[in-house]
Amino acid sequence: MPNSPLNQPTVTYDPPAFVLRGNRFKPLAWENMSAEQQQMTRAVLGGQRGNMQGPYNVLLRSPEVGHLAQAFGAHTRFNSSLPFALNELAILMVARDWTAEFVWWAHRHIAEDAGLPVALVQAILNQTPIPKSLPDDVIAIFEFCKELIQTRKVSDSAFAHVVKHFGERGVVDLMATMSYYTLVCMSLNVDDYPLPDGVEPELAAPWGPHP
Repeated sequence: MPNSPLNQPTVTYDPPAFVLRGNRFKPLAWENMSAEQQQMTRAVLGGQRGNMQGPYNVLLRSPEVGHLAQAFGAHTRFNSSLPFALNELAILMVARDWTAEFVWWAHRHIAEDAGLPVALVQAILNQTPIPKSLPDDVIAIFEFCKELIQTRKVSDSAFAHVVKHFGERGVVDLMATMSYYTLVCMSLNVDDYPLPDGVEPELAAPWGPHP
C-alpha cells in the first residue's frame, strides 16, 4: 500500500536558531519546550521581530497567553495607525515609568533613528521639561501618555489633542501600545531581566505620582 500514511517518510523540522535570556525565569531550551511553547517560538521568530529577546522567555511559561500577547505586540509595534516615531515615544514613556531598563535600551535608539528628537528623549530620561519647539503632534502624544501614566486618566484637552491629529482610532492604537508594553515591562521587571553585557543602566526613579 504505497499511499498508506504508515509508508510516508517522517518529516522533521530542525529547531530554529534563537537565544533566550532570563534571570528568575531560567532560559528555556528548545528540546525542553512543550509543543505549544515551540509553536509560540516559531511564531515570534517568523514575524518582523526575528529574535526572542525581551519578554518571550517569561511569556513562554503560559504559551497560550504568550502567543496572544506576541501577536498583539507585533500589531501594536508594526501596524499601528500612529507614525512609527510617535509609537516609539509611547513605548519609551511606558519604559521610563516602569524603570524597565531593557525596554528603554532596546527602544531608545529605534526611536531616535525613526526621527524622535534626541532632546525629547533626554527630557524623558532625566524627567525634565520637554523642549517647547516640538511639533504639535509630538506634544499631543507626550501629554496624553504622561497624563495617563501619572493620573490613570486623561483630560478633555489631552484627549482632543490626540483626536485632532490621529482621530479616535489613534487614541485606541496609542492605548494599545501602552498596554502591551506595560505587560512587557512588568514581565521583565518581575524577571529582573538582565541588560546585555557591557550595557549600563540609565534610568533612575520612575515618574510619579500614581494614585
